[in-house]
Amino acid sequence: MSIHPSILSADFANLQTELDSISNADAVHVDVMDNHFVPNLTIGLPVVKRLQEVSKLPLDVHLMITDADRWAPEYAELGVASVTFHIEAAKDPITLAKRIRDIGSQVAVAIKPGTPLEKVLELLPAIDMLLIMTVEPGFGGQSLILETVDKVSEAKSSIRSRNLEVIIQVDGGVTESNIAQLAERGADSFVAGSAVFNFENRALQIEKLRQLSRAHQH
Repeated sequence: MSIHPSILSADFANLQTELDSISNADAVHVDVMDNHFVPNLTIGLPVVKRLQEVSKLPLDVHLMITDADRWAPEYAELGVASVTFHIEAAKDPITLAKRIRDIGSQVAVAIKPGTPLEKVLELLPAIDMLLIMTVEPGFGGQSLILETVDKVSEAKSSIRSRNLEVIIQVDGGVTESNIAQLAERGADSFVAGSAVFNFENRALQIEKLRQLSRAHQH
């Protein structure tokens, strides 16, 4: 059960200090948005490169960008722990997944709330993690879309029935009040933005979320 605070909710002018405030997390979730694939613009290669240099935690880079085939390998080249691309933004996801792995990062595929799970099932043997978006990607602070929770259960049974080792990550509106339900459904990795960064004692908040998820491990 891993907690990945999303720096989308952090203070962008003081990212290194913000990273220090979440030092007991399992990884840092880094949202890269290009204002094309999603209606928001955040950070790109130069900032992620610098974060990789200063972060004591592994970076879990989530690319919400078009033309993932072209750009995702460049993020892997920075040495980040994992690179997530969207199934909706990749022309040749199998080849892309292999390329990211060959470079040395773990690879994950993300699906938006409106995309059926069937679109990623054939990819499962080629990836390390499946990211199920529980809000429409683009902005932090949204409420979890309840219909997406069923996708977590479906993904879990599909992964189990094929004896695969694929982590299920959930991202969007994860809070103290719903993390247990998501863990029960089969999620293993939780992206939390405002549920961590809105608190003064972030380390305590991370530990609280971790305990809640472990208590309901599927």
